[in-house]
Order: sequence, then C-alpha cells, then structure tokens
Amino acid sequence: MLDWPWMNIRSAADLKIRLFADGADLQGMLKMYSMPWIQGFTTNPTLIRKAGISDYAAFGQQVVQSIPDRPISFEVFSDDFAEMERQAMEMAHWGSNVYVKIPITNTRGESSVELCRRLAARGLKLNVTALMTLQQVHEIAAALAGGPPAYVSVFAGRAADTGVDPVPLMRTALGILAPYPNIQLIWASPRELLNIVQADTIGCHIITVTYDLLAKLDLLGKDLAEYSLDTVKMFYRDAQASGFQI
Repeated sequence: MLDWPWMNIRSAADLKIRLFADGADLQGMLKMYSMPWIQGFTTNPTLIRKAGISDYAAFGQQVVQSIPDRPISFEVFSDDFAEMERQAMEMAHWGSNVYVKIPITNTRGESSVELCRRLAARGLKLNVTALMTLQQVHEIAAALAGGPPAYVSVFAGRAADTGVDPVPLMRTALGILAPYPNIQLIWASPRELLNIVQADTIGCHIITVTYDLLAKLDLLGKDLAEYSLDTVKMFYRDAQASGFQI
C-alpha cells in the first residue's frame, strides 16, 4: 500500500497551512471569523459585485471594524496605475490589518511591478494577485524584497484549468520566495479539497478557500470504504424517492 504524505492529514487541525476565507458577504465572513482555523480573509471586486455591494469603502471599513485582528485583502479596481496608487493609499488607512491587492498587470498587460515597489517603499502591506507564471513571481519578489509583510497570490487553480500541474509550479514559486522572509505565497483559486492538502504538503504558506470548499473540510481523513457505502446509500435513497420503474 502506498504511503502518501497527505494520508496523515485527518482533519483541519492537522494542517500547517494558513486558511484564508475567500468571500465578500459580511455575514459569511463573520461566521468564518468565529472559526479559529480561519486565519485571514481575501476579497476581490468580482466577489464584492456578486454580493450586491455598491459602496466599496463603506463595506471595507465595516469589515475591518468587525474583523480587526486578522489580515484582510481588498483589491484596487482601477486600470490606471496612478489611480491604483491613490486607491491603495486610501484602502491602507482602513486598518493595520489591511493588505491591498494589486493585480500583477493592468488590462493592457502592462506590469504593475514598479507600482508595487513604490507602495511597498511607502510601507503598504500588499497582496499582489493574479500571477500565473514563474517570471512574474521572480519580478515581484525583487520589488517587494526587504519591505513590509506581503503576499504573492499565484492562481494555481486557474493554471490547473489549463492542464498545468499546479504542484511543481507552486513548489518552484516557494523556492523563488524563500530568500525573502517578508513575502508569503498564497495558493489561490483552489478547485477541490485535495488542493488544500497538496498546498500543505509542499509547505505553501497560505491558501484562499471559498465557503463552499470550506464546508467540505469535515471530509478530510474520511474512511473511503465508509464513503463508498454512503454513496451507494445516496443513490438508493434517490432511486426510491423517484419512484423509478422498468
């Protein structure tokens, strides 16, 4: 029988990686806040729009007042670097636990590395987001080196959607960031519970997890024979409820 490293992970308590809840519903965030294994929060304009929020600043300030002691990432929403800089400075004032998310490029593919360098030099905590290549990791690591605490969010899940194995990608990214103790790697956009275990196994610092995926944490370590039986019972219940006949 093969003894894979992740076979020793039987519950959320066995995870070394930090779990950040990914969402923009205040009530949902507060529910996650009550769970000690949720150690931070991330949002983005897409999630905030889906939540029906129209006043970005009021929402951000309310979240920080409600959750003052865990890192929370809010993303700028301009496509112009000068305006991104202004928004970043404003967001940073919402609270000491705020990390400002800056996309690695604007929509024209122009790099935000120099903007990130300036913001870090001014003392802002950044979460540089939407990275998918190792070249991007190299460039942003150099820009953030020696600055305040920062996160680099590599979208491993989206890379996997293209057929790329995210594990070697993220392991190499960890190696790139290893010389920079102020920078932590986020495994972003996980698609399944296995990704949390994979990220934990390679020593990734943080993984962002949606509420739907967090709800599956109780499945960690579940006996597969028992799970097989549960599945058979589910099929049987649904067949009986349908009243199928042949």
